[in-house]
Amino acid sequence: MENYIKEALVLLLQLCFIIQLYYLVGDHSLLTAYKPMEELIPANIPISVIISARNEAHNLGRYLPLILEQNYPDFEVVVINDCSYDTSDIVLEELQAKYPHLKVVTITEHDRFKTGKKFALTLGIKAAKNEHLLFTDADCEPASPNWIARMAANFTTPAQIVLGYSPYYKSRNFLNPFVRFETLKSAINYLSAALDGDPYMGVGRNLAYTKTLFFNAKGFASHMHVISGDDDLFVNENATTDNTIIEIHPETFTYTTAKTTLTTWYRQKKRHMGVGKLYKNRHRRQLSFDAITGFLFYVVLILCLVFNFEPLLALGIFMFRLILQFVIYKKVFKKLDAYGLFWYLPGLDLFYYIYLNVFGLIGTFIKTKQWK
Repeated sequence: MENYIKEALVLLLQLCFIIQLYYLVGDHSLLTAYKPMEELIPANIPISVIISARNEAHNLGRYLPLILEQNYPDFEVVVINDCSYDTSDIVLEELQAKYPHLKVVTITEHDRFKTGKKFALTLGIKAAKNEHLLFTDADCEPASPNWIARMAANFTTPAQIVLGYSPYYKSRNFLNPFVRFETLKSAINYLSAALDGDPYMGVGRNLAYTKTLFFNAKGFASHMHVISGDDDLFVNENATTDNTIIEIHPETFTYTTAKTTLTTWYRQKKRHMGVGKLYKNRHRRQLSFDAITGFLFYVVLILCLVFNFEPLLALGIFMFRLILQFVIYKKVFKKLDAYGLFWYLPGLDLFYYIYLNVFGLIGTFIKTKQWK
């Protein structure tokens, strides 16, 4: 009986290893080889930046001027003040007096009709005067004055969707390394998939698409009942091989501050993970295989070592995968401003796959009722 268990575990470890190699070598290596355009191509395409903000007075005062003062000839910024009860209206009024290209759409709370971010964004898109839309959040800081220019340059191609990248700031908070790593791995996944011709998600902190695409797709109508998903569900439904492009030049990053407590981080991740079950079937399968085989790889590896089931083979498989990760991810970590996490890869990778499976279950069975 013990031999059967031993053979089964070793075989399972090898199977998980092979599947993980598929993601690592067949998919993620595309991002390693990808080089963003260094030359800034003049686009001069009118852009509308859309920001939905609820009780973001502090962040609007701090970050909105950095967006309003972008080095770009033709753009407007549309801020949807979504039922705020702080001093957001005062901050926006003061900024409007200084920046004529700032447009404010105000939503007031209704006793019987509770609005969400998708409703707010829809109003902002309708209010935007331009065809090409660029999205971010009120708590995001563009890495440079060329954020709009470089994102807009992608619309000189046939692209209708531009997937950007939005990392978290580094801090001394105990959660910060893992939060940054999880964001990095998510970006590696969706950016690599887009390069492979099968885009499946984007991040609303740094995302662009056309107004025509939005209205042709009937906006968020198919998933308006879901609190989250204004970014990834919209991209999942509408992105194709031909209409989607990625932009990862360092000047296009939009930085934000990570959650600092387990409670706020849990609430955020529970909201995000709950929308994955609405992805297209093939995308759900791909993401599930990665999550499950990555988790099982570590579980079976530990079992093989603890019970002395081919320990040298198990360690050899682990080391081979780890070396490939180092080789493939080294350039990617540098490109995505996360090289400080590189040498912590073994431990972070283990916790990442535990996290995926735990929150995958939570997102399946627990619903979130508010977007903020």
